[in-house]
Parts: sequence; structure tokens; C-alpha cells
Amino acid sequence: MGVPPPGLPPCAEGAGSCSGTLEAVDLSLGADLDGFRAAARRLAGRRVPPERVLWSIGEAPGLFGTPTPSPDDEAPLSLPRGVGAMVARVVLHRDPERYALLYELIWRSLHGERRLLEVSSDPLVHRLERMAKAIARDLHKMHAFLRFRRVEAREPERFVAWFEPDHHILGAAAPFFVERFRSLHWTILTPEASARWDGTRLTYGPPGRREDAPAQDGFEAGWRDYYESTFNPARTNLSAMRAEMPKKYWRNMPETAAIPGLVRQAAARTGAMIEREPQMPVKRNPARAVAAMADQAPDSLEALNAIIRRSEPLVPGATQAVLGEGPVGATIAFVGEQPGDQEDRQGRPFVGPAGQLLSRALEEAGIARGEAYLTNAVKHFKFEERGKRRIHQKPTAGEVSHYRWWLDRELDFVAPRLVVALGATAVLALTGKQIPITRARGPAQFEKPYAGFITVHPSYLLRLPDEAKAEAYAAFVADLRRVHDLGRSLAA
Repeated sequence: MGVPPPGLPPCAEGAGSCSGTLEAVDLSLGADLDGFRAAARRLAGRRVPPERVLWSIGEAPGLFGTPTPSPDDEAPLSLPRGVGAMVARVVLHRDPERYALLYELIWRSLHGERRLLEVSSDPLVHRLERMAKAIARDLHKMHAFLRFRRVEAREPERFVAWFEPDHHILGAAAPFFVERFRSLHWTILTPEASARWDGTRLTYGPPGRREDAPAQDGFEAGWRDYYESTFNPARTNLSAMRAEMPKKYWRNMPETAAIPGLVRQAAARTGAMIEREPQMPVKRNPARAVAAMADQAPDSLEALNAIIRRSEPLVPGATQAVLGEGPVGATIAFVGEQPGDQEDRQGRPFVGPAGQLLSRALEEAGIARGEAYLTNAVKHFKFEERGKRRIHQKPTAGEVSHYRWWLDRELDFVAPRLVVALGATAVLALTGKQIPITRARGPAQFEKPYAGFITVHPSYLLRLPDEAKAEAYAAFVADLRRVHDLGRSLAA
């Protein structure tokens, strides 16, 4: 058997572990890290080589029996740096040989090969590294492609997700979602187990079923519209799409329902984009337009809107001015950045994907959209044409400044008690200052004859990574609930 490594007890005379007897180890289903560590300490302490161990998973002890551990068997092992991390990662793999491979790594590391993990050409190390990379990929897929959906008519509000990982990664992945969605109550269901976060404690339970998770929720329609509006047909690469987002995850993701149609249209849309002749931008004189409007001194909101309709857009593009919507004398007014593609086509504010999301959030916060006034800092849609798509472009500070006359007069006529700035452009238009939203979020002083409140623009929520959307949306609704309470107090 050779000389025992330092710190290991010598082989007892006639001990079964030093003879040809096989040692049977039965571990639990899934990733039994604690069971493996205890078994590895016991086996190494008894100097049982890898070829004398029979590993089994989720079964009763085999024909060879399970030895009764002694206190000496549980002594900790002095392993080289990196071995413990490799063990913790590879036990998550689904390969039934993982425990045998890991014990061989431990055995060789304790018997003269302490730098074994540095030898990538070694067949054992090469295989373990590939298994560790597979776990890393599986964790990445779960972080990126898991979708929480809201459970209707549940108090407190709950979110449920269904996911089918390739390996036993639920326990390793769940803390990530706790950090991302700490304020929500959620459950992750997998065919193997489930994880539940109640806002305080993370617990694990039995397997779930796909049908136990909602098929969709109200947030997904807006997200699907946003995905379609940002899809670039000239960059369609099916092989890259499938490599990054395998089809097995498509059933859980709302945006993938739109992919087949977008792919079918990609060639035609790209061809049309190439054939389209470039157009020179139209030159405008914003200062002259603003001066002309100011000279007309409108005496009502209707007169102001008539001037805006007749005026030339102060930003490139746009087919029409998109006016504010809502009753004069509304308690609360919401100011966004500028109209989007759908707003420009329909001539109404907040009717596109971001507007639909805002409508849903207003309803959840108890604010009737029809009783509020909705408008934008910039009244025309600024965009860049790419094929058949019109891509939103952020207005410059100068362009926002040119529109301030309109916005100030508009709010004078509406006379709200509270004005909510949705995003940084609205804050710039209302204050003349560039203020970070994260620093100023909440009640604000605009030095105007109305109270102020700052929060994010709903389009910001649509641009977030999927794993961050639910928590950000909940925070947005919480802001709107504060707006609702503040508006009621001001109207009293």
C-alpha cells in the first residue's frame, strides 16, 4: 500500500480496508456534498484507494456493506488549494461517475500529487475541468433564461418560475435570485426540487410541475413588443442564437414566441434596408420656431395645442406632434421623455410597450389613468431609420431646452397639484438640471407651483436584464403608490 501520507493513520494489521475488500458508499440523489465529504474523510482516513470504493446514488447499501465510522475517520483532510472548490462544483454535475472521479482527485492529491490540478493535460483533471465548465454554463443559463411570472389573485404578491436545468444546480443558483429579488416572494420549480423565498428565509422543497407555474402574465405583452421593436434583421444569426439560447428554454421565455416570424421576415427587411436611398436630414431652426410660438401667447390649452400641431418638429423625424392627454385640473401629471414609434403613429402619449407597462403599474398603484394627465418633455418622436424600423434616439439637452416653453405653458393650463418626472429627460425639462435618478428618486422640489416626484421611466424597466425586471417593476409600483398617497393628501 506504500507509506501513508502525513496526517493519515497507519494501516492496521489485518484491517479490511487494507485488504481486497470493496467499500460501499451510498449517497443521496442530487448533489450530496456533505455526504461525499464525510465519506471521503472516512475512506481516506482508512487508506482505502479509489479502486476499492463502490459508489452508489439513492440506493440502499450494497452487498459489500457500509463500514461503521470511527472518530478517527472523521478527521479533516489537508487538501491543496483548489481541490475543495473543484469538489463543491463538480458534485453538482449529473454524471454518475462524479464521486468516483472526485475521490480519485483527493486520493492522488494526498499521495504525492499536491499540484495535480495545475496539470490540465492529465486525463482526470481534463475531465473534471470540463464538468466544472458545464456547471458554470448551466448556472449562467439559469440566471439568464429563468422567467418569473406573477400569480394572479394572491396576497402577498407572489411570483413563480419553471426551469429545467441540466445539472443539480438549484441550491447553487437560488442565492443569486435572493440577491436580485430580495423584496419579492417567489418560488422556483424544477423537475428535481423547488426553492422558495418568502422575503426572509430561503427553503427547499419537493419537485414541481410545469403546469404549477403561470403560463404568462400581464408584463409579458409589453416585453414582447419591446423585443420585436429592437430586433435587428441584418444581424440575424440562427446558429449563434441557438448556441446562446438553446431551444429547450424557449417555452419559458415570452420573447421567443416572436422569433419565428422575425426570422422569416429578416431577409426581406434587410434587403429593403439596403435598397433604401439615404436621406439628408432636414435643417431646422428651433430658436426661430420657439420665438414664433411664444409671440402667439395662447390663452388656453386648446390654443397651445393648435400651435404645436402647426409647428415644425424641433427634432429630426416625427410625423406629428403628440399632445398631452388627460383632464385639465388633474391632481397628478406625469411627464415622460418623448413619444415613441407607436405614439407617433397614433398621436397619443404612452400607448406603446412602455405606455402599456405604465398603465398596468398605475392600475396596481390605485391611480386611474383617465384621471391623470400624461405628457412628454419633447413632443415629437426623434428616431433613426434602420430598414423598416424607426429606432428611438434620445433628445439632446438643447432639444429638451427648446421644448421647455411648451411644457411649462402646458402645465400652467393643466394646473396639477403634483408632477411626476418619469426619467432623467423629464427631470432635465422640469428643473433645467441633469440629476441622477438613483440619487433623487422620490419627492422633489421643482421650484414650480406644484409638488414634484422623481422616478424611472417605464422604458427603463423594459431594457433591464430579465432577472432584474420583476424587482425593478415592484419598486416602480411602490413609487407610484407613494405618488397616489401624496396626490390624495395634496387634493384634500
